[in-house]
Amino acid sequence: MFVPSKPVGSPMSQPKWFTREIAATIRKRKAAYRQFRRTAEEQPATKVVTPQSLVTEEEVKAALRLDKRSDALLKSWSMVDFTKKGDNYGCVVSSVQVQYSLNQENMEVVYIAKLNPCRHIKEYEEMTSVMFRKESEFYLNLVPELNSVLTEVGQKALRFPKCFHGCMDKNKEVILLEDLRPQGYQMFDRRRGLDVAHITLILKELGRLHASSRLLQAKTPDLDLAVTHDFLVPDIFADESMGLRDVFHRQLDQSIDLLERFGGSERSIAWVKSLKLEFVQLLTKHLGRSKYNVVCHGDCWNNNVLFRYNDDGEPVEVMLLDLQINRLSSPATDLIYLMYTSLNGEVRIPNLNTFLDTYYDTFNTVMEAAGMDMIFTRSELLKEFRSMNVLGAIYAMAVVPFVLCEPEDTPDMDKAENIDEILMEVKEKTLVALNKYPLMKPRFLSIFDEMMDLGLIP
Repeated sequence: MFVPSKPVGSPMSQPKWFTREIAATIRKRKAAYRQFRRTAEEQPATKVVTPQSLVTEEEVKAALRLDKRSDALLKSWSMVDFTKKGDNYGCVVSSVQVQYSLNQENMEVVYIAKLNPCRHIKEYEEMTSVMFRKESEFYLNLVPELNSVLTEVGQKALRFPKCFHGCMDKNKEVILLEDLRPQGYQMFDRRRGLDVAHITLILKELGRLHASSRLLQAKTPDLDLAVTHDFLVPDIFADESMGLRDVFHRQLDQSIDLLERFGGSERSIAWVKSLKLEFVQLLTKHLGRSKYNVVCHGDCWNNNVLFRYNDDGEPVEVMLLDLQINRLSSPATDLIYLMYTSLNGEVRIPNLNTFLDTYYDTFNTVMEAAGMDMIFTRSELLKEFRSMNVLGAIYAMAVVPFVLCEPEDTPDMDKAENIDEILMEVKEKTLVALNKYPLMKPRFLSIFDEMMDLGLIP
């Protein structure tokens, strides 16, 4: 069950930054959730058949009360699917079309619903529960605090969708979010590498997110964010119990197969085999706590962002989505993940210093507005990024085959009964894709060419 986190500080003495607006928002969310739980407990149990069936009328009412007003009267609602295969992997995304009345006027609103996929794969059940808790608490509890410290120093709020409801009941998780489509936001084609204009918007927003967490931590220097927001601690990638670590490890085997089929060098093959032997240590080292700790997105690639475009087709705004793998770690973990999963080498390599400068300048702007010192220099940021290049290669080996496949060629995770079936289908469909997608071979091999140039592959 989702229980909203308590705000930092005791009820008798809140810190000055904890504004009345934040307190009122949290009280409103708690009241809405208590009402939802009271009503839900009175309903007879129903058999869960599909992810869409997880959404109940009380879920919709709870979101409506928080989004509009407590006297908004729900008239009807329906589930409408709109995503396609390959858009989402860790959850099912649908929408809720709502008709309601307020002040005797009939109105409509649409919510985006993130739903437990109901796959009942044992290896994924605990991970799914943790992922939904991480995202729900990030939206409902952490984002208001981050936005408060930003607006306090004259900065704009972070670019995340609004969240109106989060239910964390085991195997019945639901998150209801703002629908950004009416504002013109849309997905970028994940098979295309991001260009300079798109990546620049993402880097600026990551810089603001990371910097805002340093401002928030400075409000309670003796109380770590990992304590006040403990959902940041479990790491979906590194924790052995989560299941994804094994997926990444097995993807290294597939990378060896791909290298052999693509005619990759023996040096590259030997290097990947060596990574398998120290894989756990690498994840633990790079994804753990850092001297530059910030709140990280954790899964920032081109499938987890939306863009709004001007009349000339140029991207002008970005929204960050899918916070299910957030963590407290080095900012370089976000930067390396983004750069190696979402950019082609011909964009990433010649523009890397410019990209890091863009990120640094945005981070520094926030810190200066708060009168705080920057936590690293430009050279230290580059060094931190380079220290994680091997992590970037692992991410690329695991994610690029998914990125470049057509939707119909992505694995059907809903039909699998265990993780082995999923990974076997991934391998089979990736091998089939070799002949269908000419972009896969050069993009995949360029990872190893770059690692050789950097001296990581002996």
